[in-house]
Amino acid sequence: MTVNKSSGLRRFGFPLLAAAVCLLAAPPARAAETLTVFAAASLSESFTEIGRAFEKVDPGVAVRFNFAGSQQLAAQIEQGAVADVLASADGRWMDYVRGLDRIAGEPRLFARNQLVVIVPKKNPARIERLRDLTRPGVKIVIAAQAVPVGRYTRTALVKLARTNGFPPDFLFRVRDNVVSQEENVKAVVGKVQLGEADAGFVYRTDVTPAVARKVRVFEIPEAANVLAQYPVAMLKDAPQPVAAQAFIAFLLGQEGQEILRRHRFLPAADPAAALPSAAPAPPDSATRR
Repeated sequence: MTVNKSSGLRRFGFPLLAAAVCLLAAPPARAAETLTVFAAASLSESFTEIGRAFEKVDPGVAVRFNFAGSQQLAAQIEQGAVADVLASADGRWMDYVRGLDRIAGEPRLFARNQLVVIVPKKNPARIERLRDLTRPGVKIVIAAQAVPVGRYTRTALVKLARTNGFPPDFLFRVRDNVVSQEENVKAVVGKVQLGEADAGFVYRTDVTPAVARKVRVFEIPEAANVLAQYPVAMLKDAPQPVAAQAFIAFLLGQEGQEILRRHRFLPAADPAAALPSAAPAPPDSATRR
């Protein structure tokens, strides 16, 4: 039998060749862009969930977080760290980074928070009210003054000392009992959970379900509490400016705000949540008068 080679090539070779050409011509799959978000430590749980939700909306973006104290994030940026988005726990450190000419556009307020006092579940110091924090020997842990929650804590102590039912020297007697000043709020939570401190000042949002099983919570009177404000902004040298803008829009949008609400943050635009302006906190070197 005579074989028609030309016919065989047409029958078998050309389709295979065409398929190979198509494979070579097809564009490679786009690698996911990495969006780097620097965020305050108190945002760890909420932002992790927001990051997952954002990745579902934009599968072409992988969100990577760097959680630390706001002052640490600002220092890292000052030293040349590259990031797309900065979310701070106060306006002070956002303004500091803006002063370095590293912020693009106007920062946007996206959430608010308040303080509580936590004690270990077993409560070895037998603290039953905030005034018990002044008893000699009570071990209190707070954040350093450079940390937003540390500054908020000092402001709340000043306001408590001016509140009916609290001694005028409340601030100084509590300060005498401070045994440690931490670099972020999660470190304060950890020391109280481990029983290394009898009490600590933290954000309400830090009392997650897992933490709540290990601590007791004491509310700070509304008039003496402090309203922490969280701004967010894109950095000028953001490697992924489009993704950064999309992430901020998602954070400010309905889904992002709902996630923050579930994590017990106060909404950014709720006028009913506003408290009177806090007085400046005294420096740690303040002496008793």
